Amino acid sequence: MLTFLARRLATSVPVVIIASFLLFWAVRATFDPLAKLRQSHDPTALPRETARLGLNRPVPVQYLRWMKAFVTGDWGTSTRTGGSVSTMIGSALGTTAQLVVWGVLFAAVLALAVGLYSASRQYSVGDYGFTALSYLGIAMPAFWVGLILIQALAIWPQQQFGMADPPLYFIGLHSPGSHGVNVDYLRHLVLPVLTMTVGLVAGWSRFSRAALVESLGSDYVRTARAKGVPRRRILIRHALRNSFAPFVTVVAMDAALLVGGLVVTEQIYSIPGMGRLFLDSMMAGDVFTLVPWMLVIALAMILFNLLADAAYALLDPRVNLR
Repeated sequence: MLTFLARRLATSVPVVIIASFLLFWAVRATFDPLAKLRQSHDPTALPRETARLGLNRPVPVQYLRWMKAFVTGDWGTSTRTGGSVSTMIGSALGTTAQLVVWGVLFAAVLALAVGLYSASRQYSVGDYGFTALSYLGIAMPAFWVGLILIQALAIWPQQQFGMADPPLYFIGLHSPGSHGVNVDYLRHLVLPVLTMTVGLVAGWSRFSRAALVESLGSDYVRTARAKGVPRRRILIRHALRNSFAPFVTVVAMDAALLVGGLVVTEQIYSIPGMGRLFLDSMMAGDVFTLVPWMLVIALAMILFNLLADAAYALLDPRVNLR
């Protein structure tokens, strides 16, 4: 296994280098780091900052200089806030990680349960019902789901029952003065997690159903049925176990996308995560935050891909680990 992971990690290094250079070049070509200074009345400010930042050098030279600083922990200073980019991204990443962990766990368990039910009862009323709900969940945009959930689970109960506070909060992850995992945190967490998991459960449940249906039609399942193995044991120990590896792979890859893909959810609920940081930085043209942000997301994609490969190899003994 260690050799397998080392080989996968070694092949990821050139991917990181190529991806980071392309991202660096694309941002440099799209955004002007000194756009605000061009409106300055100080004639010496623009050439001084151009020389200090090395913007008068070729892009490959700029990239090597930036990458050296990035590796040593110097991610630069945000032109939007004046704060350290590494501190901003670290804080945003920690916030988004909370949503991703809780959302992925909840969605994976629910999707497996729905997929197992639908696969074991093909073409039943329940199967058709879950299929229709999954298509509806895939079709609904996240911003619409979020607004509906806020109205149905927070605003409407408060108005209907005359409550002083809504049963579920929809701004941030903590109330002022509160921190840590407590009841207040859970009341803030429910709505954004539900918003992000509607589409996940819809898609993952279809995938798990398809994988389970394929497993249930395999030779070893028919043999187990012929031997009189109980139906529940066939579903859990044979079909579910053999379809779990591809399901984990899909979950891992989608989780990587969520690290930077919760822009709408974080914007709706005013959560200062990676998605909102990207949106604010892009609107402000803060290139010194955008480039490290994009590289962190690329690293997350590679890391989750590596974890998916490792999980697949562990769950499926047929995978060659040499």
